[in-house]
Amino acid sequence: MPQPELPEPAHAEVDSMLSRKFGKEVANYFSGSPLNRVSFMRTDHAFLSAALKHPSTSFLLFNNLSPLAKDPTKLEYASFKDIQPLVGDDPYSKTEEQLVSEYNSSITVSQLLFLGLDERKKSGFEWSIYHGSPYFALDVTPKGTISSAAETLIELMKSRGLQFVEGRMHMSLPAEQAAVYAQARALLDWNARNPFCAQCGQPTLSINAGTKRTCPPKDMASLTNTTSIGSTTAATPATERPDCATRKGISNLCFPRTDPTVIMAVLSADSERILLGRQKRWPQYWYSTLAGFVEPAESVEEAVRREVWEESGVTLGRVVIHSTQPWPYPANLMIGAIGQCTPGGEEIVLKHDPELEDAKWVTVAEVKEALQVGTSGLGEEAGEGYKEGGLRLPPRTAIANQLLSAVTGGLLEGGNGESKM
Repeated sequence: MPQPELPEPAHAEVDSMLSRKFGKEVANYFSGSPLNRVSFMRTDHAFLSAALKHPSTSFLLFNNLSPLAKDPTKLEYASFKDIQPLVGDDPYSKTEEQLVSEYNSSITVSQLLFLGLDERKKSGFEWSIYHGSPYFALDVTPKGTISSAAETLIELMKSRGLQFVEGRMHMSLPAEQAAVYAQARALLDWNARNPFCAQCGQPTLSINAGTKRTCPPKDMASLTNTTSIGSTTAATPATERPDCATRKGISNLCFPRTDPTVIMAVLSADSERILLGRQKRWPQYWYSTLAGFVEPAESVEEAVRREVWEESGVTLGRVVIHSTQPWPYPANLMIGAIGQCTPGGEEIVLKHDPELEDAKWVTVAEVKEALQVGTSGLGEEAGEGYKEGGLRLPPRTAIANQLLSAVTGGLLEGGNGESKM
């Protein structure tokens, strides 16, 4: 399957002091969304209600986090008429305050997200000074009291020749669709992973158009009456819930989680070789850049140096940030960096962290060749011209590919116009 094009950098045509000094911004796959999120409108239920029902509105459906699509290269959307039997006539007819006060955990509510406005479509929805075609995402996974309606909607989509494309990663979509998909998937996954309050253990309610969760003070359902954290009495009908720390002070909401992750191209001290590693589960000959999570109270540069040393034993000096990539599996922000070894710090030692099966230094020339003919997703065929036994690398939709392309394309000397560090 052909690899999709990458998104265009923002305002790439605009000349500025920063672009002259650092080069054109690098845009990675899953970024470059065409939507204006207008996040400040998420609590305005009059706005959301009008956007929900507008004829130009598109709804991206997910079943168990699998998106509705014609095939792996094209998303498809539903209309409000399609989803109305599942979400009701207007899920935004009441204010957030009313929804919180009337919360009933025994009633399943389909997870609905407002994603934003596509302002390129001038004939779409208008609200005050904002305009464009609205986009929503909806979880149609059959569960609880909505199982029957969800199953009916799923069958309706399938009757149109559409499918919910399964798979761990969806990296064959056009760049703009991939960015919309990434936003929707990350938020739906976060909501699904956080149905209970981390403090008191009671069910939570999704608010703010799907971007926050709160622990309501009341529940109209019959609940287990919790007397203190970790202890319960017999189930008794109750509406008042136990005290919860999340309802006191300013920390009264749960926000979506984003995990910062560093991924780095590592150069030898003489800039002639690049450090690559591989995990045991990867196909033969397949290597990539090293990566790892940023820990609390750690700078990005420190995380790069620590992860490289822990995984390979190599010691880094200077570290610079290259670009970033949203990664919705489940909620990472990949922070791409380039680091260079200290003189004498290039010895590979794999005894610290057992994550890598192998790590090795590869010449810049060999990496250049592999970027031309040896890139693909895991389990996919290499490009035309690849010879068995040659180096395999990630596709251009992965930030690892962008980092390797930068260091082999003259970035450090400022020769490709992308960045001069």
